Amino acid sequence: MKFKSGVALAGMLAATVFVLPHAAFAKAELPGDPNVLITDEVIRNIREWLANPVVELSISSQNKLRTDMTQEQIDAADLQWRAEREAEDQPLVAAILTNPLSSYLTQVQARSGGMFAEIFVMDAVGLNVGQSSITSDFWQGDEAKFQNTYPNGPDAVFIDEAEYNEGADAWLAQLNMTMSNADRQPIGAVTVEVNLNELARRRGL
Repeated sequence: MKFKSGVALAGMLAATVFVLPHAAFAKAELPGDPNVLITDEVIRNIREWLANPVVELSISSQNKLRTDMTQEQIDAADLQWRAEREAEDQPLVAAILTNPLSSYLTQVQARSGGMFAEIFVMDAVGLNVGQSSITSDFWQGDEAKFQNTYPNGPDAVFIDEAEYNEGADAWLAQLNMTMSNADRQPIGAVTVEVNLNELARRRGL
């Protein structure tokens, strides 16, 4: 095909550049209801690696340290965490992110091959004990992930609504469960953010 001038060719190329980004960054489709995709088998598999002794030991240890913590102290710790996220000096954040439980959860997330986007474990008042990456806040006690699990007994499971993550180009949903000790007494809670697109892919959906 011949063009009468370079202007026509440039115009066509400009149109092509305009169209391509929209096709290249098409939003991933929601693969299904998270309550259907996250099956009992998925939950059992997650409970298996949560049975590692470092999880219960870490939660129980933190519960003993914070047994007399007031709501005012909890709020102050949460404010400190939020401030440290934007600061160079991060004593509280560093103490949590470098503890044995956080190291273990980071390894679990890395080995999941993209299945888990985030994992964090909470104590009996909803404060983080360990986490695979830094969270926006330190206290989860006022959120559904904690209120719909820990107070409702050892078998409580709450799957939150799916949310699209632009960075991952995937739909994520938080699986939240009560954490219990060997006597099935609730000691805390856990949140596992599941990549629904990856989960559906592995199930051949």
